[in-house]
Amino acid sequence: MDLEELDGVGPAIAEKLREAGFDTPLRLATVTASELAGSAGIGFNTAIRIIQSAREAAKLDYELASVLYERRQCVGRVTTGSSNLDKLLGGGIETDGVTEVFGEFGSGKSQLAHQVVVNVQLPLEQGGLGGGAIFVDTENTFRPERVAQMATALGLDPREVLERICVARAHTTDHQMLLVERADRLVEKHKARVLVVDSVTALFRAEYCGRGMLAERQQKLGKHLAALHRVAELYDVAVLVTNQVQARPDVLFGDPTRPIGGHVLGHAMTARIYLRKARENLRIAKLVDHPCLPPESATFRITEAGVRD
Repeated sequence: MDLEELDGVGPAIAEKLREAGFDTPLRLATVTASELAGSAGIGFNTAIRIIQSAREAAKLDYELASVLYERRQCVGRVTTGSSNLDKLLGGGIETDGVTEVFGEFGSGKSQLAHQVVVNVQLPLEQGGLGGGAIFVDTENTFRPERVAQMATALGLDPREVLERICVARAHTTDHQMLLVERADRLVEKHKARVLVVDSVTALFRAEYCGRGMLAERQQKLGKHLAALHRVAELYDVAVLVTNQVQARPDVLFGDPTRPIGGHVLGHAMTARIYLRKARENLRIAKLVDHPCLPPESATFRITEAGVRD
């Protein structure tokens, strides 16, 4: 359906909407009126009319749980490279959701992120989705050499694999949020099936220091996480975010580490995985939260070839 067919959208407004990135009724149906009015430079009441018309066109309404169940049977999964870790996650990193991996430095978060953007390019029968990938790098951790190394180990052409990965280096939280908002265009253009943010909280943690800025930080982080969910759900994309941890000095017994982001981030995640370092290259992954699976642990290794059992 063309934008001009929506109620309240003429040629001039349609051009403004497309310039602002709202080029489909589905994209318009999932935005707020204030955001649309500010981004496209149109009146607030006009924005409300357009959104209501877009929602009717996109048929965003109630549906039977049985229909949703049938659709959920088609959810894709990307292998992590480790059958132990895949089993822990019910088959791999799933589409239509946001998976968080948190842990200390050196626990393997970025290594797993690199492995997933390579594995997604594998055919279905090998645990991939035959699609491209988007990588938002907030800590300067992306290394194309590592991607090439992992691709070679899987028998893939390193140059072809790198050609199907779109990488962006985020420098501020606003820049990070803008990159995710623009990701939907890349998803369609490059047929991406995975979106990685490594890490999702690093810039928020650096820019918003102290308790006085906590409320503003959490509000902004919540908006960012909602944008990630929108990409995952509208385009059937597997979203993987890594997260930093902090130590709790009040914990005298047990593991004192906890992920950054608090309850806002915790509630927004589809699945949460805690990674810990063990001896040599061994890593321990613990499934902390999942809507369908019980908390369990699995072990895997980080080798020269990548993530393996």
